[in-house]
Amino acid sequence: MPLEFSSSDDAPSREHVFGVLTDDDCRAIIATLEEPRTVAETAEEIDRPLSTTYRKLDRLTEAGLVRETVGVGRSRSRKSRYVADFDRVAIGLDDDRSLRVDVENSSNPLVGLWTQDS
Repeated sequence: MPLEFSSSDDAPSREHVFGVLTDDDCRAIIATLEEPRTVAETAEEIDRPLSTTYRKLDRLTEAGLVRETVGVGRSRSRKSRYVADFDRVAIGLDDDRSLRVDVENSSNPLVGLWTQDS
């Protein structure tokens, strides 16, 4: 079900969503998050420093486009992984001609679930 970001105080602002979608690093991260990845795995994949990757993942999570999951692996340590959590972003106009951003969240049942420890 789409979410209308322009009307909720809890939801990210349309400017925030636009901002992450216009950021090259954020788009590169989204492209790698088809399956859950750790920050280190993501940083290596996009060839960026860990600090940059953490910052961009925080922005993407705040925008509602990426979900952070925490699980316990084989070593019983808690580890965060990130996964893209949307299928579609649409920008449109409301009846009063104000911009609206709709994010269709992922219907993938694997979003948020992972079992292997790297």
